[in-house]
Amino acid sequence: MNNAWWLAPAREIDPASREQALARQQQLTKPAGSLGQLETLAVQLAALQGRDRPRVDKVWIAIFAGDHGVVAEGVSAYPQEVTGQMLHNFIMGGAAISVLARQLSAQLDVVDLGTVSPLNLPGVRHLNLGAGTANFATAEAMTQQQLQGALQGGRDSVLRARDAGTELFIGGEMGIGNTTVASAVACSLLNCAPPLLVGPGTGLDAQGISHKTQVIEAALQLHAEQSGDALGSLRALGGFEVAALVGAYMACAQEGIVALVDGFICTVAALVAVQLNPSCRPWLLFGHRGAEPGHRHVLQTLQAEPLLELGLRLGEGSGAALAVPLLRMACELHNGMATFAEAAVADRPA
Repeated sequence: MNNAWWLAPAREIDPASREQALARQQQLTKPAGSLGQLETLAVQLAALQGRDRPRVDKVWIAIFAGDHGVVAEGVSAYPQEVTGQMLHNFIMGGAAISVLARQLSAQLDVVDLGTVSPLNLPGVRHLNLGAGTANFATAEAMTQQQLQGALQGGRDSVLRARDAGTELFIGGEMGIGNTTVASAVACSLLNCAPPLLVGPGTGLDAQGISHKTQVIEAALQLHAEQSGDALGSLRALGGFEVAALVGAYMACAQEGIVALVDGFICTVAALVAVQLNPSCRPWLLFGHRGAEPGHRHVLQTLQAEPLLELGLRLGEGSGAALAVPLLRMACELHNGMATFAEAAVADRPA
């Protein structure tokens, strides 16, 4: 594919800031290692941000939305028009991620890459890549041009975030049928049997899950030539919003912005991003382990240890947003605690 900007390497991590942060952790008024993963997070953020006292005050939440042709196969408990309706809900402030963005004082960037019903909503960026993807049960989901447009749509949101001085990027998604899409892409990349990954999504019963699994199995056979190919699997089986997330994660790493990954769909996008550009992996933190069965498997593949496990399955970036206060506390403890010398507290003898 021409203009493969995503192949550019990620920004290098700053080893000097990492060493300075590690040294500071050893001087703070606490037993070494007593704050566990919070210490690791602070040091990791310091190295990524290139400063010994990291911050995640400025948060950017991008919601990428798109419809999916595979919904015609009856794989979702909700009708397809919900995608467009939820776009309106995001902007009006009624969605879960809208509430969380307000609480975090985060910027909410809502991007419609292509929905079945044409929309013109103030406050939404409409990219109009198509009336949703094609039905991957019968054809490739996206054209090359649509795939490149979706990847660029994710990157463009990151560039807006960079210009706003963002310190932490969260990608979220909305698209009825996208757990089917994410499961199919993950199975194609990991050579994994669909029953191991496919779950209820927005609320399918056992019969619905069985049917969803059969649809994915047939699609994997149809697009077998793309198996193991990150870009090919994304084009044949993916969704506009999934591709936008892939583009966003790679762009975050290139621009030096830490990305906090949300649930199953976002984690599958992170898997694609890492396969396309392995240098982006250190720039990805993982917000939570969700209830969708495939999420645990993909997290293990990425050797990712998420911050929370709350049984979430909403999407929208909500699980990642819920983890932001934890990151902020890790930074505040690292930056604000006194050293033994400052507090005139005796350290443990060497």
